[in-house]
Amino acid sequence: MQNDKEKFKIIFLGTPEFGVIILEGLINGGHKPILVVTAPDKPVGRKQMLTPPPVKTIAQKYNILIEQPKKIKNLELKIKNLKPDLGIVAAYGHIIPQEILTIPKYGFLNVHPSLLPKYRGPSPIQTAILNGDEETGVTIILMDEKIDHGPILAKRELEFSISNFQFSKLHDKLAELGVKLLLETIAKWINGEIKPKPQNESKATYTKIIKKDDGKINWSRPTTEIEKQIRAFNPWPGTFTFIKKNNLPSLKLRRASKIIRVKILEAEVSKSNQLIIKKIQPEGKKPMTFEEFKRGYL
Repeated sequence: MQNDKEKFKIIFLGTPEFGVIILEGLINGGHKPILVVTAPDKPVGRKQMLTPPPVKTIAQKYNILIEQPKKIKNLELKIKNLKPDLGIVAAYGHIIPQEILTIPKYGFLNVHPSLLPKYRGPSPIQTAILNGDEETGVTIILMDEKIDHGPILAKRELEFSISNFQFSKLHDKLAELGVKLLLETIAKWINGEIKPKPQNESKATYTKIIKKDDGKINWSRPTTEIEKQIRAFNPWPGTFTFIKKNNLPSLKLRRASKIIRVKILEAEVSKSNQLIIKKIQPEGKKPMTFEEFKRGYL
């Protein structure tokens, strides 16, 4: 690899918090991108305030050139003119056309938070929790046009069980592992020390886009499945239910006609297979313990 990292030009594509951790790791590792491509600002919350994606905020902090195209195809000429040596992708959220993938000399590397070919697609972390997996990890691939399909350059498992992890904690651990593996892989890839390994298509599995309604609790499901749902969807979309008189066994509201939408933030399964709710958040209120909720509402 070239001795002067400043002459080695990288462009970065990413949007949410996972991309933030990877981007900052690149910068701290001496690989500050010359360009960051991220999603357009979008309206957020009840007031629909136009909000930048997390990666944009970090790029601004480090004075990096930013582009937010509706279609990345529109940036083809600009990227060509920048003459990047390498592209890095972390949760960008859009398919990158072949015309752009072939621009950098060393292609585009994608940091994916699963052990590919298992859990291709947009929600590998949530899916690992929902399925009760004991292990997961990070894979770095050389990208092609298909979703998480390109040949593997590096793969590494987390060194501990993930059986009780909430999404936020597992997300951060995988991103941190991804940074470490990415920095190692860049050097080896540029130096010609890695031979790309095709993925085993017979073992490929896919994940789906998580929607708001996926957080609604179906109380007829097994207790252990509900507990995994609570961990997988915290903080977004959050697991929620509607409590009213006789909605749940032993729960009665002081004002029986009122229906309260609540998020279940933390829970555990007891030895007798009961769901013990630890933390809850009524709509429009701050998070509270279940004991506090019972004193105020039940």
